[in-house]
Amino acid sequence: MAQNTVEKTPVTLLGLGVMGTALARTWLAAGHPLTVWNRTPARATPLAAEGARVADTAAEAVAANALVVVCLLDDTSVDKVLAGTDLTDKDVVNLTTSTPAQARARAEWARQRGARYLDGGIMAVPPMIGVPEAGGYVFYSGSPELFERHQQTLAVPAGTTYVGENAGFAALHDVALLSAMYGMFAGSAHAFALIRNEDIDPEALAPLLADWLVAMAPAVHQTAEQLRSGDYTKGVVSNLAMQVAGTPTFLSTAEQQGVSPELLSPYFELMRRRLAEGSGEEDLTGVIDLLVH
Repeated sequence: MAQNTVEKTPVTLLGLGVMGTALARTWLAAGHPLTVWNRTPARATPLAAEGARVADTAAEAVAANALVVVCLLDDTSVDKVLAGTDLTDKDVVNLTTSTPAQARARAEWARQRGARYLDGGIMAVPPMIGVPEAGGYVFYSGSPELFERHQQTLAVPAGTTYVGENAGFAALHDVALLSAMYGMFAGSAHAFALIRNEDIDPEALAPLLADWLVAMAPAVHQTAEQLRSGDYTKGVVSNLAMQVAGTPTFLSTAEQQGVSPELLSPYFELMRRRLAEGSGEEDLTGVIDLLVH
């Protein structure tokens, strides 16, 4: 047997949705012995043709290998699928989207059943899996020993970023980044709405918008520095007072263009509140403190 075959860690994968199937194909292509299970057996048929062993039950799939990767719909699905399986001495890596609290509870749940646990947050869409140049990666949190043991195998489908022993941190990083993404989408939606009824080609605006967002992105580093130091006036270019003074222009433009301000108004209101409570010389960082209870 070739040395590179000996080094390939066998993997069990539970869940063959679009993401699970992408993960499976990547491990198979890399030569990892793979056992799969899915609630709908037909989804496993193409993978069987590619070399995967298809288990009839989740319990059989779990029993097949020490490394068990779970990629299901939600946390409730994890409960249902793993009920009745023997997790004693198993290395469970849960890539199912969950909240930080659910991840921490799942880690304790696994510990009580004799398993070691890693939680994962996938920062990629299925077409990015197995394509290193696409930049996809997965946040991992939980047992550092378990991460070190399986990092090479976990890195086959996508990059790996370990964010701490607290099992909830992968989910927290995942949701934090996705929340910022949706904020960006909201701003982009408002921008496109403003030109919607004008003789402006949205495809002409798109590169301008993309370049502007890229140019503004480094501001997050200053925000982080201000949060750490507690000095919200450090390095300020456009202070809070000036920015609040400019918000009526944005709201009036939206009204004139027949566009609802509902994507902008909540943030502008937070800016006004912070100005009333803090210093006009601050950056926008103080808004964050208004959000935290």
